[in-house]
Amino acid sequence: MNEKFRCFGDTPLYRDYHDNEWGRPVHDDYKLFEMLILEGAQAGLSWITVLKKREEYRKVFDGFNPNKVALYDQKKVEELLTNEGIIRNRLKIQAAIINAILFLDIQKKYGSFDKFIWAYVDNKPIQNNIEKIEDYKTSTPLSDRISKDLKKMGFKFVGTTIIYSFMQAVGMVNDHLTKCFVHSVLK
Repeated sequence: MNEKFRCFGDTPLYRDYHDNEWGRPVHDDYKLFEMLILEGAQAGLSWITVLKKREEYRKVFDGFNPNKVALYDQKKVEELLTNEGIIRNRLKIQAAIINAILFLDIQKKYGSFDKFIWAYVDNKPIQNNIEKIEDYKTSTPLSDRISKDLKKMGFKFVGTTIIYSFMQAVGMVNDHLTKCFVHSVLK
């Protein structure tokens, strides 16, 4: 039995995500796009629900290639709505397409989405020192600002709570509990 303390992870899938992904800095645009879409898909649901469906998402969303997702048409939307392996919500699927188009616009303007999004934290993760789960935040003034900026550009499903979850997921903030073994690894 593993004696390491974790912030969360009561199933093998969740533990693997916690230990190897959550909070680790991501600079690959495809992975950033994936997390932006999955965080939006999570709205109103639990993250474990999304994790269980992630492999199917990767398959039917062309490996989260924004160049391909941006070209999806109504026929593709209808096809996705019949796939029980993903979250079948028309607004979320359409948002993924809109967000892909806007993601590509940001890449053209800034050279990469990575450069754009990480500039909000001066290209360095914010190191939080959270001691207990009750102290977790669901949003911050920075996530408010990023959310507002993205919405102004036309992005969908990018409210401040979704954006803060995205920031945690891609390592823009280190929100591992201080007693979690990953916290010190990421400091």
